[in-house]
Amino acid sequence: MKAIAIIGVPMDLGQTRRGVDMGPSAIRYAGVSERIENLGYQLYDEGDINIEPREKVHTDADTNLKNLKAVADGNERLADKVNEVIEAKRFPLVLGGDHSIAIGTLAGVAKHYENLGVIWYDAHGDLNTAETSPSGNIHGMPLAASLGIGHPVLTNIGGYSPKVNPKNIIIIGARSLDEGERELIKELGIKVYTMHEIDRLGMTTVMEETINYLKERTDGVHLSLDLDGLDPHDAPGVGTPVIGGISYRESHLAMEMLAESNLITSAEFVEVNPILDERNKTATVAVALMGSLFGEKLL
Repeated sequence: MKAIAIIGVPMDLGQTRRGVDMGPSAIRYAGVSERIENLGYQLYDEGDINIEPREKVHTDADTNLKNLKAVADGNERLADKVNEVIEAKRFPLVLGGDHSIAIGTLAGVAKHYENLGVIWYDAHGDLNTAETSPSGNIHGMPLAASLGIGHPVLTNIGGYSPKVNPKNIIIIGARSLDEGERELIKELGIKVYTMHEIDRLGMTTVMEETINYLKERTDGVHLSLDLDGLDPHDAPGVGTPVIGGISYRESHLAMEMLAESNLITSAEFVEVNPILDERNKTATVAVALMGSLFGEKLL
């Protein structure tokens, strides 16, 4: 029986809209523990990482990065906890919080793999740096930081860099990319399935290609799922919604195919903001998708 460890990260420092720090509570309230235990897993809830409360936004004078030190401190603590969970032979399931927490998750995960693969299920590329970011919000930078690109305080979380090879990354659901991100994707040859490809090929083909591609070159795969990858109609409680996203049903299919592939070795579900939500709908969607990822079937 596989053991799963839940780690909550009530981080709202990587962006400016309040409420996303309540994401882990909303996901727990939506019944994540019961859902996973009902599938026969041994569940350990590790509680929440201690995140510095935000009184006001601190902008780094040299770089324009917001809350740099506080984001880095929280991610260092998360990296340590994720590392501890993997050493205990448990699957780390991280609940966010804003997407800046992926820096810490990947720092804790990547040291356990020679060739970690990453599925970035998101409307955005999160490949900005201080130089390319229009906002200075670190939740738009975690993938770049994990590639070793960006401020050294972020790239060296966990004491090493880079965490992942660009050839081992697949972005799924992209439909809002900044100019600097587009250039970086082309320069590094990162594989991206935009909404155009999902519409044109269908989610089945996208996931088959993703699974086959990663199966050949990785020894573990991390799933980083931002709820804004889904269409806002299905997941309204997110900080940066972009219309025209992946549907609820397509997302379930993607998770079901990942469950069948047995590829996923760690996962995080981020950007659930109950203040922007409708009756906890987005957290409920997140929990339903976790069910599919961990092998829930109708029959």
